[in-house]
Amino acid sequence: MKAGASTMRRRIFCAMCLLAAVFVALFGRLFYLQVIDGGWLRSKAAEQWYRDLPLKAPRGKILDRNGKVLVDNRDVFTLYARPNAITDKQTAATVVSESLGMSYQTVFDKLGTSASEVTIKRKIDAKTAFSLREKEIDGLYYTLDTERNYPYGSGLAQILGFTNIDNVGQAGIESYYDKYLTGVDGFAYTSTDMAGREVEGATRYLPSIPGCSVTLSIDAEIQSFADSAVTAAATEFDAKSASMIVMDVNTGGVLAMAKSPSFDLNDPPRNDIDLLNSLSRNTMIVDMYEPGSTFKIFTTAAALEAGVVNDNDSFYCAGSRTVDGQRIRCWRSIGHGSQHLAEGVKNSCNCVFMDLAGRLGTNRFYDALERFGLGEKTGIDFSGESSGMLMNRDNVKPVDLARIGFGQAVAVTPLQLITGVCSVVNGGTLYKPYLVASVDGFDGVNVATRQPEPVRTTVSEATSRKMREYLKGVVESGGGSKAGVAGYAIGGKTGTAQKYSGGTIAHGKYISSFIGFAPADDPQYALLMIVDEPQGYMYYGSLVAAPYAGRVFQKIFDYTALPPVATDKKYVDMPDVIGMPAKDAVAALESLGLYVEIAGEGESAIGQVPAPSTRIAEGDSVLVRTV
Repeated sequence: MKAGASTMRRRIFCAMCLLAAVFVALFGRLFYLQVIDGGWLRSKAAEQWYRDLPLKAPRGKILDRNGKVLVDNRDVFTLYARPNAITDKQTAATVVSESLGMSYQTVFDKLGTSASEVTIKRKIDAKTAFSLREKEIDGLYYTLDTERNYPYGSGLAQILGFTNIDNVGQAGIESYYDKYLTGVDGFAYTSTDMAGREVEGATRYLPSIPGCSVTLSIDAEIQSFADSAVTAAATEFDAKSASMIVMDVNTGGVLAMAKSPSFDLNDPPRNDIDLLNSLSRNTMIVDMYEPGSTFKIFTTAAALEAGVVNDNDSFYCAGSRTVDGQRIRCWRSIGHGSQHLAEGVKNSCNCVFMDLAGRLGTNRFYDALERFGLGEKTGIDFSGESSGMLMNRDNVKPVDLARIGFGQAVAVTPLQLITGVCSVVNGGTLYKPYLVASVDGFDGVNVATRQPEPVRTTVSEATSRKMREYLKGVVESGGGSKAGVAGYAIGGKTGTAQKYSGGTIAHGKYISSFIGFAPADDPQYALLMIVDEPQGYMYYGSLVAAPYAGRVFQKIFDYTALPPVATDKKYVDMPDVIGMPAKDAVAALESLGLYVEIAGEGESAIGQVPAPSTRIAEGDSVLVRTV
């Protein structure tokens, strides 16, 4: 009996242990399913119970500084299908393919898939989507989407950039500020039965959140002036390209940035990637070039600031200088003779600037150039900026220093050049340039606002004042005269730089430029005009770039209602100098107060611009061709 009772107790104990183990196992499994694996199971269940359609968030707008819309969105639709809910796939495929201009087989294959939901087509215009929806085909669903709309077409193409089909920024501001412009997508959740058919009245919505609005420093009106100028210049001179930057002298804000050729942002050439990359490349920020005579502004300012030159210093130009045994020519082969500093700047005499660079010496000159921001990125809010190029100062020989003095053997970006020049004429403050002034949420709450950001002091107020005086003279009676506007004081400097190919000078290829500022006595606007490879013999910056700069300045004055001042400008008739010895022709024109550019190194005048008897202003630039 005792043995039987003991056995029974052991059996009961084992049974209870087994039962406890079963409960533990069941509890563990239940814990695993509900806690550890619960989220995954719930999501799988939701996939069976619900169908979700994305509600695409509108991308933020891009505005100019006055609130004008530069980029916004237009409504488009995406068509989805739930194959299980379509009873007559052949009819549905026929109607959809005809309405959307798609292949019948492509649509039919999508409707015949085993997937619970398929995308038929995206970016369908509203008219087409509404027309198709009226067909009332079961199993087809539409979601509202947007695509970018660029009201100004090709205007600001290299600044604004563009997006891909998913509205993700691919270039320009669209890319750089993508995280602000991109909104948060919402969803529409619809309950379905086991076959995937929608349960009527069982849709819930999670609304999308629009992206932020981005306000640029760009002024749409000034931008339109720049766009017109570069297009006209590129056409007139059959140039490779033309570009222009307009900047606020006292803040570094970019007011306009234009380039020709360009492309329509509403229809970019996506099927030709090389062409798209070429046209969308912002050469004013990412490419560098040899600036030529516009660089002389920095040489003059550096020499004045260092005290190695003054107004009374005299220079002599016989047409060339010999440095390190190398003969370096002035652009005017017959020479400029004796001249003071102001005359040297007005005449853009290479010999004067070779002398100034020599007086400064490499270290002092390089210290000044680095203060102007050359050889380093400006830090503008744009991707791909170049830092330009300065020779390593330890490797600079006297002949190199002489060439750098007048803008050779050095490379800058257009943005670097205009930013540095602004510091020369605004009293000596180098500002960090910028394109975006503020970012605001969709609800109007400000996210970020940019304030002008001084980087360093480049020159003293005294040097800046003297430079404004010199550069004003260049436009009044020097090479920049065609940038002048009657009744207004403008300062500036022209540039004509030869291009290089494979390390040697490319014959007949030039970059013509003009950089100026206005009003000259209290600068507000700076403008840089560049024409790359103008065709023909009129390649001087004074004749190619300066006139277009003057036209844009005139439009800015009219737009801003800047009042003119009285002018006593005199006019003369262009004489006929064809057939005269070159020196006599130049002397005759200069005696009338005209600024003479010479094409060729011959001894006889064979052509002139403008034609004889043309009425022109004293101090205007004219051209004499020699052979």
